[in-house]
Amino acid sequence: MQQVKGIAVSRGIGVGKIFIRGSAEQAPQQQVVKDITREIARVEAARVAAIGQLDDLYRKTAGQIGKAGAEIFLAQKTLLADEGMAGQIRNLIEGDAANAEYAVYTVGERIAGRFAALDDEVMRARAVDIRDVSRRVLRNLSGKEAVLPESDEPVILLAEELTPSEAAQLSVRRLAGIVTGRGSANSHTAILARSLNIPAVTGITPDLTYNGKNAVIDGEAGTLTLEPDAAFTRKMKKAGEKEEERRQTLLRLKDVPSVTKSGREVKVVANVTGLLDTEAALDNGAEGIGLFRSEFLYLETNVPPSEEKQYAVYRAVLEKMGDKPVIIRTLDLGADKQVPYFDFGPEENPALGYRAVRICLNRPDIFRTQLRAIYRASVYGKAAIMFPMIISVDEVRRCKAYCRQVQAELRAEGIPFAEDVPLGIMIETPAAAVISGKLAREADFFSIGTNDLTQYTLAIDRQNPWVADMSDAHHPAVLQLIRQTIENGHKRGIRVGICGELAAEPKLTRTFLEYGVDELSVAPSYILPVRSEVVNAE
Repeated sequence: MQQVKGIAVSRGIGVGKIFIRGSAEQAPQQQVVKDITREIARVEAARVAAIGQLDDLYRKTAGQIGKAGAEIFLAQKTLLADEGMAGQIRNLIEGDAANAEYAVYTVGERIAGRFAALDDEVMRARAVDIRDVSRRVLRNLSGKEAVLPESDEPVILLAEELTPSEAAQLSVRRLAGIVTGRGSANSHTAILARSLNIPAVTGITPDLTYNGKNAVIDGEAGTLTLEPDAAFTRKMKKAGEKEEERRQTLLRLKDVPSVTKSGREVKVVANVTGLLDTEAALDNGAEGIGLFRSEFLYLETNVPPSEEKQYAVYRAVLEKMGDKPVIIRTLDLGADKQVPYFDFGPEENPALGYRAVRICLNRPDIFRTQLRAIYRASVYGKAAIMFPMIISVDEVRRCKAYCRQVQAELRAEGIPFAEDVPLGIMIETPAAAVISGKLAREADFFSIGTNDLTQYTLAIDRQNPWVADMSDAHHPAVLQLIRQTIENGHKRGIRVGICGELAAEPKLTRTFLEYGVDELSVAPSYILPVRSEVVNAE
């Protein structure tokens, strides 16, 4: 019996034989073509076919797990239908006389690479979705199908990477678990696995010697046990039955208000990157959106997203959430989030450089476009605007001045907008935490971003492998700044939430409740476990 440790992705216990899926398609070689019009037509035909396939996949998956779990395929369809990606492919073919396969692959990898390089795990997970779309178009160009397992007995699938569409096409009845070399708990493949109630683990590189062996996957411990003995298998099956009982208990909390035993309300809301995550948030009983990461709109294109494109996305999310609040963070680019249309130039330490609100205040054309889109969409729900990376009162006042200017413009143009959109700030620098008492006079609410707050407080770069393991979000200095911020916000009568990774740690929920936190914003899959901690607290 051999046990391999990975990273837990989807809870549950699965027993079956291992099937190793072959490696992904080889990168197409660049070729010079003579008939550019023909290559563009080939891409267009493959793209239209892919859109139809995604419609079919959406209907099939929605029938299995509901519309919320299947939304990824509508999001992929939107990406394919959008002129941004299609335009980049067309430009590469026309500019370099490149063959269709090379152009599709290159543009897909270029966009996916921007997301893969991000520090934020949720944003980084979008790289797989983009590659999924690219591979689908490539398969249509070549006429090849994805190689998936066929078996009459339970199978644990091993693959270096599994895309959402590949996961959705597997036979759930025979799939005992999923193990991947690359992935994360916040990837859309992971979300699908949880929706389908399939155990999943990542961080285990497929080893050809595992193929065909009996195994047990533990999606909570993040382990794969090879050739287990009978006693171990019986033990794990019993554990699986208990896990199913736990899952059913959590599901009963979906529509239960997040109120402690003493009657204090602490909202449990969601961190999202778009309409797909919004569906997942509602499916898990989110009481609102505490962090809408708008920068994904900027990372998917080679030009800044237009006002109309942003407006359409914000409106769709607000309409989907109805009377539940949606906090939209203004673009948080820079540092690890690089885009080709901003010439950031070389920076010795980009984490401390030109990023987030600093870009907005230096590029009012970009900032005002986003603000106009948000205000226009605000009439379709309960929108709020949040400014990231604040370090001074002056920055907040300048942001608010731009908001007033945009409101005046829209009013003069006769365009409706909500007059009462709250304006808040992220507390993610020690400077902001220390002067939070003064900042609270300017803001309608605070949201504490614990990821950056930890990095800046401890002077540890989370992306530096030499020191990353020293980063301790539980450090007394970090917790003290969180407590201080909550107290200062309450003195001025404003709500204070937490939207960093610490908000999703059930072990810290009671601590934050003691501090008086008003809201915990987490990835959709963590909403119910965190709510369980809230409703069982005094």
